[in-house]
Amino acid sequence: MRERVFSVLGDQVVRSKFLDLFAGTGAVGLEALSRGATTVVFVESHRGAARIIGDNCGAFELDETRARVLVQRAGVAVAALARRAETFNVVWADPPFEIWETGLEALTSAFATGLIATDGVGCLECPERAAVEDLLPDDLEVFRDLKGGASRVVLIRREDVGTLER
Repeated sequence: MRERVFSVLGDQVVRSKFLDLFAGTGAVGLEALSRGATTVVFVESHRGAARIIGDNCGAFELDETRARVLVQRAGVAVAALARRAETFNVVWADPPFEIWETGLEALTSAFATGLIATDGVGCLECPERAAVEDLLPDDLEVFRDLKGGASRVVLIRREDVGTLER
């Protein structure tokens, strides 16, 4: 699934600032770096998992200018990064499926606060039957829906932005 999403995102990842919410081991953010992202901020609330992300970044000799790890809940991190006027081209949220709505809330907040660049994209990994479209504010839309098994990744953007072709 991740491979499909990165294929759809294509050049949007190259030279991007990438935010990996609910980062787990950091596999998604590391994939973004391998595909040309300039920087990745990993957000993970579990200290043990955050240590693993740090170790993985160290193994690839990534310093803080390329990769940062924030040990925080996603919503707290989104608010803090927005207060610092940071912006990201791609924001990926992969919460545990039982709380997938928390990931959608974090993405919605990231759009609302300007944390996601005007032409940026939010990616939500969620259960296949998640009613994402029903919970989106009017100014956001799902423009790609990539399904695979019991999960899906929906790509969300502001309604007034052009489409990604693939």
